[in-house]
Amino acid sequence: MTSTAATTGRVVIENCAVATVDAAGTEYATGHVVVAGNIIESVGPGPAPAVEGADDPAVRAVTRRIDGTGHLVTPGLVNTHHHFYQWLTRGLAQNSNLFDWLVELYPTWARIDEPMVYAAAAGSLAMMARGGMTTAMDHHYVFPRGAGDLLGAEIRAAAEIGVRFTAARGSMDRGQSAGGLPPDFAVETTEAALLATEEAVDTHHDASFGSMLQIAAAPCSPFSVSTELMREAAALARRKGVRLHTHGSETVEEEKYCHELFKMGPTDYFESTGWLGDDVWMAHCIHMNDSDIAAFARTGTGVAHCPSSNARIAAGIARVPDMLAAGVPVGLGVDGTASNEAGELHTELRNALLINRLGAGEKALDVRQALRLGTYGGAQVLGRAGEIGSLEPGKLADLVLWKLDGLGHASIADPVAALVLGAPAPVTLSLVNGVPVVEHGRLTRADEDAIARLTRTEARRLAEIAGLS
Repeated sequence: MTSTAATTGRVVIENCAVATVDAAGTEYATGHVVVAGNIIESVGPGPAPAVEGADDPAVRAVTRRIDGTGHLVTPGLVNTHHHFYQWLTRGLAQNSNLFDWLVELYPTWARIDEPMVYAAAAGSLAMMARGGMTTAMDHHYVFPRGAGDLLGAEIRAAAEIGVRFTAARGSMDRGQSAGGLPPDFAVETTEAALLATEEAVDTHHDASFGSMLQIAAAPCSPFSVSTELMREAAALARRKGVRLHTHGSETVEEEKYCHELFKMGPTDYFESTGWLGDDVWMAHCIHMNDSDIAAFARTGTGVAHCPSSNARIAAGIARVPDMLAAGVPVGLGVDGTASNEAGELHTELRNALLINRLGAGEKALDVRQALRLGTYGGAQVLGRAGEIGSLEPGKLADLVLWKLDGLGHASIADPVAALVLGAPAPVTLSLVNGVPVVEHGRLTRADEDAIARLTRTEARRLAEIAGLS
């Protein structure tokens, strides 16, 4: 592969396979993508067209031309569920189901502070960005008293690495003394959680086209949040015009908990609190019956599917094929790296396909559906399908050039199958908003080795504070 060094002006990528993931699923065996500034200008078969008016100084010149022979270009991957802080507690509670896993880890998580969260966010984001993620999302809901600006730490890390970011300001107000799972010192009051969420929206949310930072309102889960907080957070989000996120229908224990506490299942409970709608997406949604899926489809409620995490904590197999058939928006999520230690979104393409075939047979999902989950599906779930998620003129220049001519992929004729079913493909170039964030498998704007050292230091400090070392 050859390229020039410049990154301003027009960027032309040619001679590569192209999977646009547009509505028609358009693909080109050999095609091109042209980026002008932060916008995709053209996508099509064969070489890129000549730039009209190239002699005019006012016309943006081609300043970088990339020979993509042996590569596939796709939209950047979109992560729809994560907990960055868990990067510091990977490898613990290895054989626990969700509730036991939470009970074991909450006391440690309640000791996090701002330097720890910054390090964990940097590690989580760096790992995903190296693997083709261009839009990140994090659901942070643990705010110990006096811990510092935890949401700000995540926002700073995302800006430094250069990825697009949706920060879901989470909250918990139901501690153990009120029948919840988290220890009391790890939760906020209902009023404090709502005030902090509103402040986060007012301070950070950018609703404009091309925004690099958006905020969502995100009470944690039915077993850690009061009904008042659920209802008031939904009202707050709609008053402020931001999206809503939470965990839903993750385990059979959660369903039992909802029936015991609220006298109804999780989906009916969510609907009763205003938490179904096309501005809502929920993580996991594993234990959904036909009426639950129909309710999500009817209301446009989205799902963040986290196949590796679901398997790691033995939570079950989500009915993703049935959701897609019903018209439910579905994207992919890494989930916190205490339940998916790899922390890589591109491996979720493969795992989503394989795990759902275990649940629904060999035709449950195909490789193109898996790629759509990780790109356009994620954009739908985050409310940004008009900006990202497919390679189309006028959309934002968030794209990935995957190297498929090496040992791990060269003998697979179908490039999308090579990407989804093969070994993790190297990223030759990843653009976010038209700016390179990864080149030849390395971050361009951050020092990976320094991030690794920092995460190791902060993980050890957390372990010492929590009495784990």
